[in-house]
Amino acid sequence: MKATGILIALAIATPAAAQRPARAQTNAPRPTVAQAHTTRQAPAQRPAAMSRMSGKDSFKGIAPKLNTTPDALETAYKAAREANPKLRRGQFVAANVLAQNLVDKHPGITTQAILDGLKSGKSIGQTLQGLGLSAADARAAQREADKEIRAARS
Repeated sequence: MKATGILIALAIATPAAAQRPARAQTNAPRPTVAQAHTTRQAPAQRPAAMSRMSGKDSFKGIAPKLNTTPDALETAYKAAREANPKLRRGQFVAANVLAQNLVDKHPGITTQAILDGLKSGKSIGQTLQGLGLSAADARAAQREADKEIRAARS
């Protein structure tokens, strides 16, 4: 009886396994991690659904927090991009929020001072430390600015 049950199970399983499509085998080498990162689509090639808001619409949420208008922020961002083509929108917003939060206690920390640090190749944290904040204070300021930026988006 046991042998019959095994044979029946084997007879049922064999055709089901044969119906699965064969896995294609290629001899092409898999890309390395470095190669995989270089083969990403350029931003211009991404579908429109994946693109982020551009122009003044992307400043709608943060503009009231900074006591300005989306148009004024867009104009300032374009001017900052002319001075530093590598500047990203998020860095620009962070520089403005950080400057607004810190300028009362640290008058040397202005939006322009942070943007100048970014232009010289420093990170925001390195720039804040160069402007007199400790590493811990710079991290705390960045965390607080990030929270405010996220809150403004929603």
